[in-house]
Amino acid sequence: MSRPLNFKQVEAFRAVMLTGTTTSAARMLHTTQPSVSRLIGQVQSATGIRLFDIKNGRLRPTAEAHELFDTVQRHFLGLESIETKVDALRRSGNGTLRIGCTPSLGLGVVPAAISEFALKHPDIRVNIQTLGSHYLRDGLLHGTFDLALSTVALADRSFHEERVHQSGAVCVTNQNHVLAKKKEIHVQDLHGTLLLTLDSDDELAISLHNLMSQHGVEASGQIETTYASTICSMAARTNGVGIVNEYVADVFASQLNILTFHPRIPVDMYLVFPPQRAPSRLAEVFAGMVRKILATP
Repeated sequence: MSRPLNFKQVEAFRAVMLTGTTTSAARMLHTTQPSVSRLIGQVQSATGIRLFDIKNGRLRPTAEAHELFDTVQRHFLGLESIETKVDALRRSGNGTLRIGCTPSLGLGVVPAAISEFALKHPDIRVNIQTLGSHYLRDGLLHGTFDLALSTVALADRSFHEERVHQSGAVCVTNQNHVLAKKKEIHVQDLHGTLLLTLDSDDELAISLHNLMSQHGVEASGQIETTYASTICSMAARTNGVGIVNEYVADVFASQLNILTFHPRIPVDMYLVFPPQRAPSRLAEVFAGMVRKILATP
């Protein structure tokens, strides 16, 4: 009646099959030749199968031994794969960092953090998706992202959401615009201008229009667009005046005049982790780099 084999017996059998002798197998396993011979004897006794014969003083594996070795080798390759994965996780987390962010952050803050991250973790695959806040919310809920950065609060109690920075909206014009001579812009200065603004359902656009209404300010014309980057590009090429967050304005600083805007419209940045699992080590490392960049004057 056969008996179950233990790991040491299987390991000894594999070593003999790989090296061809009990002496070489002992060196491979960092043990003694008698110990390997004893284990091989136990394997044959436990299985009731003749696995080796001896000819001219050398072990010869039988057909049954080769068939058993194929199964054992697949098992050990699986173990080696596990060890390789464990080592990779120990060194660098899960090997992939998946980031979601709103478009304006994908132009400035996120690339700056990615640049630093890539220098320290060149072997890590990074995937960045720039999406609207509702798509970020869905992605986090479905495990698509390891973390997300947003200029809009996702407002879901299941998320771990942290406000990592607050700034104010700024006014952007081309460098020859009449308002470019000012040190700062008040909402009343927008009266009679061509206004470049985000879509009417955007939080910043809503705040701006409320201020204009409160101060009786009317633009001479208005161009709406989905992206703050488009506003910056148009401001650089037209006589329009845009109100955007400073994160995207900084990206276009060489092409624009950027002015402080009053009354202040706060713009927050949020760092959000998915609700269904603890943050990966890579996500925590990247989040730390974002905080560091935002804390730098």
